[in-house]
Amino acid sequence: MDLVTLDDIRAAADRISDGIVRTPLVPCLWADPARPLWVKPETLQPIGAFKIRGALNAISRLGEDERRRGVVSYSSGNHAQAVAYAAARAGITAHIVMPASTPQIKIDNTRAHGAEVVLCGEGEREKVAYQIIAERGAVLVPPFDHPDIIAGQGTLGLEIAHDLPDVEVVLVPVSGGGLASGVASAVTALVPNAKVIGVEPELASDTKESLRTGSLVDWPVEKRNRTIADGLRSQPSELTFAHLKARVHDVITVSEDEIRSAMAVLARKARLIAEPSGAVSVAAYLFHAAELPAGLTVAVVSGGNLDPALLSDVLDRSLDEED
Repeated sequence: MDLVTLDDIRAAADRISDGIVRTPLVPCLWADPARPLWVKPETLQPIGAFKIRGALNAISRLGEDERRRGVVSYSSGNHAQAVAYAAARAGITAHIVMPASTPQIKIDNTRAHGAEVVLCGEGEREKVAYQIIAERGAVLVPPFDHPDIIAGQGTLGLEIAHDLPDVEVVLVPVSGGGLASGVASAVTALVPNAKVIGVEPELASDTKESLRTGSLVDWPVEKRNRTIADGLRSQPSELTFAHLKARVHDVITVSEDEIRSAMAVLARKARLIAEPSGAVSVAAYLFHAAELPAGLTVAVVSGGNLDPALLSDVLDRSLDEED
């Protein structure tokens, strides 16, 4: 299977440069001095998450006939917003299939970008998306299972390698695997000694199990949906799994309480609002030091779209724990 190359990622960076924020690396002075930490806040993107990178790259590659037919995608939230945003910039129609259980803020934001949102039951996103494609002749922009998506997400890794060429550890959330595949492809090509570590919730740790067994395992959607990290409930495809096997050095898992604690730390100490899926990398840094390589560390905070009530609950609980 052909893997995305550094040239693919550099070409994607050129295509999307006018549509994204080149997010900084923010030093965390509150972190362990023996393990210096920087965070990469993709929360600052126009749609509040890294997904804008892959969506812009994929849509920029469509031909005129494909643009006339419009696009369809399926997502629990951040990719939905990204495709809606990218489609609006390109002046094309977008239908986005989302589970009815998606946080309302993500549904509202997707609609605000002009997309037609189609709600569905759990585990039915792809089926409903393909029904719309059959009816309308639209083009699928998948959340992770495409080289253009992986290359777009890999631009984040280019920025890390450029801004911190001595980086030794990169912690990146993993679910469908598009982000981890792209980041690992860029970082390992430019900083060969760096270790890229995927992080996923214990309650949706199918990727860790798949890498341990050497082949994809299937966790039922009901099992994966137990985690608070709603953006990390997908499973890798054959394409992303090939990248993960070749370029990600390890995957570690974090608990639900650790995710909540990391969200509170990011809000209080880094002044960053991170959704559960975006906070798992920092949870790994805070609670799993013994499982991580030593050295200069970057934690990718992949998104910040969450229900304000959840943030309030997380912060209230952190205060109770301090008391």
